Amino acid sequence: MTRPDGVTSFLHTYPRDVKVLAAATRRMVKRVLPGTSEAVDTSRKLIFYRYGPGYKGLVCTLILSRTGLKLGIVRGAELRDPEGLLRGQGRVHRHVQLTEVADLKHPGLAALLRSALVAWRRRAGTNK
Repeated sequence: MTRPDGVTSFLHTYPRDVKVLAAATRRMVKRVLPGTSEAVDTSRKLIFYRYGPGYKGLVCTLILSRTGLKLGIVRGAELRDPEGLLRGQGRVHRHVQLTEVADLKHPGLAALLRSALVAWRRRAGTNK
């Protein structure tokens, strides 16, 4: 795992389009989840956002590939998804596939992240 300033060097190996998409997604996540900490797990090739230590503090992740990224929602299977954005078959986690910056403008995406934050607060018993 690297420090937050390691995100730039981590992204360096990805194609330009993915770097642009990741930068825009990072801005959106930080706006919707104010005060979240950002860090990189280079071995798993993901950027994660959390409010507390370890897995229990985790709210979402960015899972990068050569063609785009997935916005992973921790315990997304438990959330309402009226826009049908969540994908995946796992019993716990879900993700939203993002292939271009325009995908971030979907009105349901920010609402989904806010719901993930509310669910995390409820689980953590906090008002952060």
